[in-house]
Amino acid sequence: MFEQSISTLAQKLRNKDLSSVELTRHFLARIAKLDPQLNSFITVNEQRALEQAAAADALLQNGKGSSLTGIPVAHKDLFCTEGTLTTCGSKMLNNFIPPYESTVTQRIQQAGAIMLGKTNMDEFAMGSSNENSFYGAVKNPWNLDKVPGGSSGGSAAAVSAGLVVAATGTDTGGSIRQPASFCGITGLKPTYGRVSRFGMIAYASSLDQGGPMAKSAEDCAHLMQAMAGFDDKDSTSAEQPVDDYLANINAPLTGLKIGLPKEYFGDGLDSKVADVIMAAVKEFEKLGASVKEISLPNLQLSIPSYYVIAPSEASSNLSRFDGVRFGHRCDDPKDLLDMYMRSRAEGFGTEVQKRIMVGTYALSEGYYDAYYLKAQKIRRLIKEDFVKALAEVDVIMGPVAPTTAFGLGSKTSDPVAMYLEDIYTLSVNLAGIPAMSVPAGFVDGMPVGLQIMGNYFAEAKLLNVAHQYQQHSDWHLQIPTMAKGA
Repeated sequence: MFEQSISTLAQKLRNKDLSSVELTRHFLARIAKLDPQLNSFITVNEQRALEQAAAADALLQNGKGSSLTGIPVAHKDLFCTEGTLTTCGSKMLNNFIPPYESTVTQRIQQAGAIMLGKTNMDEFAMGSSNENSFYGAVKNPWNLDKVPGGSSGGSAAAVSAGLVVAATGTDTGGSIRQPASFCGITGLKPTYGRVSRFGMIAYASSLDQGGPMAKSAEDCAHLMQAMAGFDDKDSTSAEQPVDDYLANINAPLTGLKIGLPKEYFGDGLDSKVADVIMAAVKEFEKLGASVKEISLPNLQLSIPSYYVIAPSEASSNLSRFDGVRFGHRCDDPKDLLDMYMRSRAEGFGTEVQKRIMVGTYALSEGYYDAYYLKAQKIRRLIKEDFVKALAEVDVIMGPVAPTTAFGLGSKTSDPVAMYLEDIYTLSVNLAGIPAMSVPAGFVDGMPVGLQIMGNYFAEAKLLNVAHQYQQHSDWHLQIPTMAKGA
């Protein structure tokens, strides 16, 4: 059952070939058997899941519900879930049980999906390998000695190993697309403002965006349909009509114009990864698309720009975690200052402390203009590069990452090498456009993702392009050996 799509499972549930309780028990059993190897979950809520499944069966019995009703999913552990531990992968929130529900999880719950639990992640979404979690590193299902990518590595690993049908993730600089690529699944980072950030614990507010992660583009479309839409609780939410993401998913690609940025295929890209990407592009040509070279000249500035803007916003956002209202508080503080200092020093991990310090420095008096303001000006140039390119082509394609998944611990002592893993994804967040990762092949037994980028609010087009490719390829159907027979 774990190999089947949302559409197939939804049909079986409606036909009474299967109950949601049976389906939920199946996935809970897989989690119990396989997750000790992966560490993809922080919290599994079996009782709540079975109660939701029973309610979904009652709904389906009366001919009601949506395509997600009765479907087991998981949420990245930075979406607040009322009454369920929400940690953000941090000791700081190791005891935080939210009194309210995030808009994303609420909408998915209202659509009838079953929450199996909360997935592991890099602490406060800061990382590219899911090695920065207070709860330990997540392993890649394709090779347990490799990273799953980050920061949504728990969600990616859980979907890849068939522990859930689909999951939510968030993407601040590639944190949906890179783990999707590393784990061989499909992941969509929507346009900034398309999905509500209310109840989504913030890392960098002008960059964070929630999105779906699943085996296929069609499954992502089902989840996206529930997630997307204006929310008056989120001041950055876009008042833009929500497309029917399945309506044109089968439209032919004849006449599609694809742009290949020359900057994505230069030094630093593994030649075997490049071969996989170009083979995928040739498939699109067979489907009627045309390809032309384009330029995104400011791509190389995305890393320095991002690593000023994101830590600056994190420095501000994470100032609320001081041991006073919620979260970790040190034992026996001598005074208020001692409580602040020790609570934060004990509660935050090394990478989070590092980024808070960088951000605080960039925002300090005398440095704001030199660093933060300059980075925002570069951000504008990066956005203009995309606007210009997307006036000439319908979508832009390239690699998600310069390599396949790397070894656990291989880059933890070299932050620059770790940050360079995001070279092809950061610019999308800085510009605010949508993008997705689609399985496109393997290099030495490890998955490679094709990145597809589009214009603002063109998620339906991206899902259509990805779906058509998946109708003519089977990379998204491949299953890790450890996931078979469980």
